[in-house]
Amino acid sequence: MKFSDFGKTGAIRAELTATTKEAVIDELVQSLLDAGEISADQRDDIVAAIMKREELGSTGIGRGVAVPHTKHPSVQQLVGTVGVSEQGVDFDSLDGERVQLFFLLISPPERPGDHLRALENISRQLRDESFCRFLKQSKTADDIQQLLQEADDNQFAAG
Repeated sequence: MKFSDFGKTGAIRAELTATTKEAVIDELVQSLLDAGEISADQRDDIVAAIMKREELGSTGIGRGVAVPHTKHPSVQQLVGTVGVSEQGVDFDSLDGERVQLFFLLISPPERPGDHLRALENISRQLRDESFCRFLKQSKTADDIQQLLQEADDNQFAAG
């Protein structure tokens, strides 16, 4: 599974303004709503579902990266977005570091395979230091989209 399979270009946020975990999740879910990927009447429920998942354990996986995610019946297919916070946000990460890169995923409950493949793809690409460094330095959604496309095309050494 590639970033282009689930990453929604219009939802990418190159300059997150949020400064708390819940605010980041709220801002990224709003970006999916703004891009027409989720319905307005489900927005708050999706935010709540992601926060409930965070209560089980932080999705801040270390090295400045978090992958907040949930399964939700309101989506027909896996949708996701990327956000970058220049300052970083305290996300209760496993390594205690502030998070700058966020990959938010929402998948239908009946498609757990897609959810797992997306998580595997993200974690594989994020092992590449240059990919992460370039993402953290991105200033526009177009820059981020281009990096994701390059990762899909195996232009980074991850693997």
